[in-house]
Amino acid sequence: MTLPVMTTKRLVLRPLRIEDAEALHPMYSDAEANTYGSHPSTTTFEESRDRLEKGIADQAWRAWAVTLKGDDTAIGSVASYEKRQGRVTEIGYALKRAYWGKGLVTEAVAAMIDLLFAEGQRRVFADTDPDNAPSIAVLKRLGFTLEATLRAEWQTHIGVRDSLIWGLLADEWKATRPRT
Repeated sequence: MTLPVMTTKRLVLRPLRIEDAEALHPMYSDAEANTYGSHPSTTTFEESRDRLEKGIADQAWRAWAVTLKGDDTAIGSVASYEKRQGRVTEIGYALKRAYWGKGLVTEAVAAMIDLLFAEGQRRVFADTDPDNAPSIAVLKRLGFTLEATLRAEWQTHIGVRDSLIWGLLADEWKATRPRT
């Protein structure tokens, strides 16, 4: 499957590729940045490359590298996974620490959501840890609604954790889409 390239005011989102491993290793190996993620931080470049390679090979997920306009170096990634028939898609995102707090992940996720709803998705959702305040802030800025708390839902590298499920419907996005 060929992924479209998306462009925003400050970013280009292009298909993630194995050559991005070196640029993304600092993100994958950052223990704090991976506290609430699906995977623990990596300890070697080889582990980071392996993680990226497995992610690219997983045809269920569509993953884009986030790059700054004019610089093809990956600074993060966004991904989507159509969870079930009926046009319901889960999203995920991560950004290297040096780029936190600049609104870039919000801008990147907004571009992906634009694409997903343009493709006919009816609902987009994200699953976050209740203690992941930065991710929750991104979802709130984008207009997501907290739909559920799933207690003791995941066994993760930091123990058994609750999950917060955040949802956004196509009609809501069209009516309130934030301008990034």
